[in-house]
Amino acid sequence: MRIQPAALLIGLLFFILLSPILNFAQSKDTPFVYGDALPDAPELAKRGDYQVGVQTLEFIHEGQVDILNSKGGKEVLYDRPLTVEVWYPAMNGKDATGLITYNEVMGTAGNPNRPIKPFTFQGRARRDAKPMTGDGAFPLVVVSHGYVGSRYLMTYLTENLASKGYIVVAIDHTESTFKDAAPFPSTLLNRSKDILFVVDEVAKLGTGKRKQFLSGLVDTENIAIVGYSMGGYGVLNAAGAAYSSKAINLFSGMTGGSKALESRGMESEEYKKSLDARIKAVVAFAPWGMVQGAWDAETLKGLKVPTFFIAGSEDDVSGYEKGIKAIYQGAVNADRYLLTYMNARHNVAPNPPPAAALAPGLHIDEYYRYAEPSWDERRINNINQHFLTAFLGVHLKQKDYGKYLDVKEDSNAETWPGFVPRSSTGMELLHAEPEK
Repeated sequence: MRIQPAALLIGLLFFILLSPILNFAQSKDTPFVYGDALPDAPELAKRGDYQVGVQTLEFIHEGQVDILNSKGGKEVLYDRPLTVEVWYPAMNGKDATGLITYNEVMGTAGNPNRPIKPFTFQGRARRDAKPMTGDGAFPLVVVSHGYVGSRYLMTYLTENLASKGYIVVAIDHTESTFKDAAPFPSTLLNRSKDILFVVDEVAKLGTGKRKQFLSGLVDTENIAIVGYSMGGYGVLNAAGAAYSSKAINLFSGMTGGSKALESRGMESEEYKKSLDARIKAVVAFAPWGMVQGAWDAETLKGLKVPTFFIAGSEDDVSGYEKGIKAIYQGAVNADRYLLTYMNARHNVAPNPPPAAALAPGLHIDEYYRYAEPSWDERRINNINQHFLTAFLGVHLKQKDYGKYLDVKEDSNAETWPGFVPRSSTGMELLHAEPEK
């Protein structure tokens, strides 16, 4: 049988297009881990040139209001412990793949229907690796998880940014993790305070005289804060969006009259003094609170730091039109973006569902703590890596990444810069400059 030239050409083109996918799927020596680039990952999603080290630190935030044990308007103080994970550029080691096993749990403390269950998953980092020296200081990125969550919820992103020359610090927010989930007022009060405290503590370690692994590595004048859900609620407040009087009154009603949240409101001198000019960029994944009245038109005007919002158009936790998009529209004094995944719900930030979440008999919400019903979470992860690399690169490293952000609003109109042809579908990217 004679093969026609046209058929041969079509077959050859098909093989060329398919071969990267086949190679990706068949590679046994380099297993896929969270954060790896899919064949159609956008350009800036790929890991950077640095190997990644990781270490755990423990901080104590002294003299904080123990809102869960304060009664009758009398505030009890406690020393608040915070565990953080630090990913950083590392010196080249013998293990080029740098596979690490993270110990995590699923479930929710105190919920008999969702008991705590340990599991492990892999990443690409080396525990306690020697930090990279000789390349100067690296911008700092502090990451805040949702309620409930953990410092390991977004390793696809924390590792990726570290490989591109950032010091990345993810917080375990006490009384807000899988292991120690406590009543909501603790999260409402402490989230932004935790973020600012960790920013300051890590900056001190990076510039302090006492020798330790971060010494000389932290560029304290170029800092970003990244938050998901309640982390988004926290980073917006930490960056200048004071909580409204409605939110403060709601908190008071929840806590038997406590006015502790006033310290994060716009009339508070403590709040004004807490704002940190070293924070140059904010990323808010699915920030919670607008529907509940956390901000109003006046308090949103306080957000002046460049901000990148990421949302699902069907977010049924934070709300979209009256929630995340309303925050974007109301933050009129900030240079801001809003990336929307069409038909996605709330989980636009986490790692993909772990294998442990597929075990029979588990509550479906253990799977849907991570998964999106209309999207491949690995695909979302790659797109997030791409856009955060561009946004943080512009604001923290003065990189010429503007073309990746200056795109047609509708991703279906044309292929966005940096995306594989035909792959930038189902998204919208809005941009608004500060009002004059």
